[in-house]
Amino acid sequence: MQNHKSKRLEQKMKSLVVIDACVRQLDSRTLRIAEPIIEALSQRYKVIRYNLPEMDIVPLNPCLFAERGKGSIPAWAKEAATVIAGADRILIVAPFWDMSFPAVLKCFFEQTSLFDITFTDNGKTCVGLCKAPKVLYITTRGMDIETGSDLEQATPYLKALSRLWNLGELTTISARNMDYSTEDEIDVKIAKAVAEGTELAETW
Repeated sequence: MQNHKSKRLEQKMKSLVVIDACVRQLDSRTLRIAEPIIEALSQRYKVIRYNLPEMDIVPLNPCLFAERGKGSIPAWAKEAATVIAGADRILIVAPFWDMSFPAVLKCFFEQTSLFDITFTDNGKTCVGLCKAPKVLYITTRGMDIETGSDLEQATPYLKALSRLWNLGELTTISARNMDYSTEDEIDVKIAKAVAEGTELAETW
């Protein structure tokens, strides 16, 4: 009886899609921030996670582009795009690489930006089909670059993609100057970001 009840409760839970682009995985300082926040959110959301470094994700090449034009889309991309379109919340975890984020994340978005799934058009312009009203972006930056700086191009891209896909408000949680801080200073910065994220998780 308890098992049936648990299943019903799980079915009623809203969904959270976690997109993890942390290439360093176990050594990732970004994941040190994200994991406690994901755990806190898992109390209120059913978590669906995509660990991009473990997936076979490549940029669109001529062959893939031609197949896409014929309606032949990799099964994983179509499934992920459908899940993202139906998600209640989206959480992106990615370090600051080359003034933005790892290329695997861009390739993931490129493969899942699918017509009539994540967006469509109305004859005049593109219209997003996703429903998540809130997106959370968790990152760490080696240099002392704050969110909103013209040297930080990850957040502007995610905001633009949100417009295309009809995603809602973007919140960024970051820790910066990590490559030029002592281990103790890094621990303090991570703890501060975790506290910010877990507090947000209570109402997000």
